[in-house]
Amino acid sequence: MIWASWSDFFSMGGYGFYVWGSYLVAFACIAGEIALVFNRKRTLLKHLSLIHESTKEEKRNETTS
Repeated sequence: MIWASWSDFFSMGGYGFYVWGSYLVAFACIAGEIALVFNRKRTLLKHLSLIHESTKEEKRNETTS
């Protein structure tokens, strides 16, 4: 498809709203998924750190008893 101007490109033959809206929704979903993955990784690392610290504390208490 050949467009005569940028306006024609963005209007996509009258379907621009649906085309660009679909891209926007897809981009929002991908960005949201990436944000959720990073948030989950941060939470998991925090929990693992707490588990590691409590394990070290228990071992220290066992050796002093």
